Amino acid sequence: MNRKVVLITGAGGGIGRVTALHFAKQGWKVAATVRRAADGDDLKNIDNIFVYPLDVTDAESVKTAFDSAIQELGSIDVVVNNAGYGLSGVFEAISEESLRRQFDTNVLGLMRVTRHAIEHMRPRRSGTIIQISSMGGRITFPLYAPYHATKWAVEGFSESLHYELEQFNVRIKLIEPGLIQTNFAGSSLEMVMPTHTSEYNEYVSKFTAASDAALKDAVSPQFVADAVFAAATDGSKRLRYPAGKPAPMILRLRKLVTDSIFFKIVKKTYGM
Repeated sequence: MNRKVVLITGAGGGIGRVTALHFAKQGWKVAATVRRAADGDDLKNIDNIFVYPLDVTDAESVKTAFDSAIQELGSIDVVVNNAGYGLSGVFEAISEESLRRQFDTNVLGLMRVTRHAIEHMRPRRSGTIIQISSMGGRITFPLYAPYHATKWAVEGFSESLHYELEQFNVRIKLIEPGLIQTNFAGSSLEMVMPTHTSEYNEYVSKFTAASDAALKDAVSPQFVADAVFAAATDGSKRLRYPAGKPAPMILRLRKLVTDSIFFKIVKKTYGM
């Protein structure tokens, strides 16, 4: 019996790494892609994991990774678009270059990978593409405007493809993590503060303190890996999978209350 194959971007750490390990433990062949070769060194020694370089901002790199994985492992059944990072800070202070890099990675990079996945899966009339979005793709918080913009773009893009690809039996899935214990506050987060004015300082301090307190309740990346595996194997046409607290609760609340009420809740939560 042929074992299923999953390709995961951004598998060098955090959610991507935990997800790669989870699929491997379930007996899948895992094409774990990493932007920096060193990030995949220890993964090479794990059963069922095969490491490939892939930079989502480089179209040729994406093509090469797909071609290499298909040649070595066979047809790809599931693609998990996980590579990405958060751009945080005062929007006024964020440079054009930083904005372009954020969108090139989180949106255009995801689209590059998705295009290759579709080209591979459509002729086979089979496959699942799983996008790691965020609860921040349906709600927003202060100081994450560019990041939210990318995740809202991913949500809209994927929902549209949900219709478009159904005729080919290619499923699109959105995983919407809440507060997760990853390196998002480290190498996966870029924070920008203004140098030309101090008018934002108090606002940022209050928000940062409240955010740090909230992160104490963050859950393991395994919650996301479990959601990804469920999306890959449940055989359903379900589109969205909130994962880890408080995503399910907050997303339900957002549907139930008006804008003004939700905004008041957010401001009160963050002491604004």
